[in-house]
Amino acid sequence: MTIAAPRTTSHAPTWAHVDLTQVPAITVPPPGPKSKAMHARCTKHFKGLSGQVKLFPVAFESGQGCVLVDVDGNKYIDFSSGIYVTTLGHCHPKVTQAVQKHAGQLMNAHDFTTDIKTRLCEKLAEVLPGDLKGYQFYDCGTAAVEAGLRVMRAGTKKHEIASCFYDFHGKTYGAVSLAEIRSPVYGATRAPGMHMLPRPNPYRPHWTKPDGTIDTDKYIEFYGEYLDRATVNAVAGFCLEPIQGWGGSVIPPDDFFPKLRKLCDERKILLMADEVLTSWGRTGKWLCMEHWGVLPDVVSVGKGFGNGFPVTAVAVRENLAESFESISASSSYGGNPMACAAALASIEVIEEENLLERSAHLGRLALHRMERMKREHRIIGDVRAKGCLMGIELVKDRSEKTPFDEAGKLVYQKAFAKGLAWIPAGHILRMSPPIVMEDEVLLKGLDMIDEAIGETAKELGY
Repeated sequence: MTIAAPRTTSHAPTWAHVDLTQVPAITVPPPGPKSKAMHARCTKHFKGLSGQVKLFPVAFESGQGCVLVDVDGNKYIDFSSGIYVTTLGHCHPKVTQAVQKHAGQLMNAHDFTTDIKTRLCEKLAEVLPGDLKGYQFYDCGTAAVEAGLRVMRAGTKKHEIASCFYDFHGKTYGAVSLAEIRSPVYGATRAPGMHMLPRPNPYRPHWTKPDGTIDTDKYIEFYGEYLDRATVNAVAGFCLEPIQGWGGSVIPPDDFFPKLRKLCDERKILLMADEVLTSWGRTGKWLCMEHWGVLPDVVSVGKGFGNGFPVTAVAVRENLAESFESISASSSYGGNPMACAAALASIEVIEEENLLERSAHLGRLALHRMERMKREHRIIGDVRAKGCLMGIELVKDRSEKTPFDEAGKLVYQKAFAKGLAWIPAGHILRMSPPIVMEDEVLLKGLDMIDEAIGETAKELGY
């Protein structure tokens, strides 16, 4: 299906304007000599780098809005948002000023009440859907996910948790046990009571209808049978990403979460949406689950929640709020005044600059452009976008859908060398530009990816 070109329905904020005659600007082939020297100094001691740094070890110096600058003076369009974090662009003036104010007033008071925390709680109660009225704050997504799991166990007096293939929920033992685990560091086994199930991927379905479309009913039927036969009838909840990030920006069919919500209600199982990556405007809504009219019982939010400041939260429905009291919910840094100030300022910016609508518009614009790319490059198997969460899947053969990891690596490096800072994921190209981005800047970034795909296909004989 061809996506119609969207009309502009909102405007990018003027403070984030990018002069495309000046950006991108690659004056020294990256990684340049200063980047290489600084990276060598740092990695003499700093270990455990991400895949994106290993593929392109550039050293950054500054960022403003949708632009990053490295230590060699090269300027890049940012298609990563610090891996889904700086949703409002780098150094948004209002967020920066809020953090600066509280850094000079009161940095930490453990979980004692402060005015800024009170105002943040009241604002959350205003913008979050339904009766998601109970909150606790943390400093990273994994901590929020772990707290959400504890709340579900406390609220149900059950201990088992279910998740899905290719979900990602963090790097502590409990969170890792809800995803793929292939490391002896974790004992080479899942934590007890953790279950994983297939989830519907429209491009790579397990079950289809006679007409070839994905059959979500088969997934739900399988879940029911699995609950009956593979658990000990003590499942507290399902914990799922609304859209899979690490898995490759995989968007489920529109009927999946409504059907899963129904199954959970019938089985008296809670539903937790891990929205650390997908919340706060990333997909064009406060919560991604709003796209499907589904209210989860527990939600973890993060990344863009503080636009770069380390602050995350768990939100629960009113009937679960008291469960926080029995899980030792507080943390050393959660809800500190600086964190609360960053989160509150981020909410206000999204409202004041009409950025939910902006994000949705950019997603439609990107999908239209990527559909054209797909028609022109046979190594593109699938394209997808919801708001500023986007993906391009590269394959060796469209009929077999064979993942093309080598192409993914080359496209990532070639586009980065042209001045696009973004995210690799094997054969799936992931994009998460700031939701303040101008249309022309988004299209310029996609043009650079288009060029990199063409160059890669030619180099690899496709």
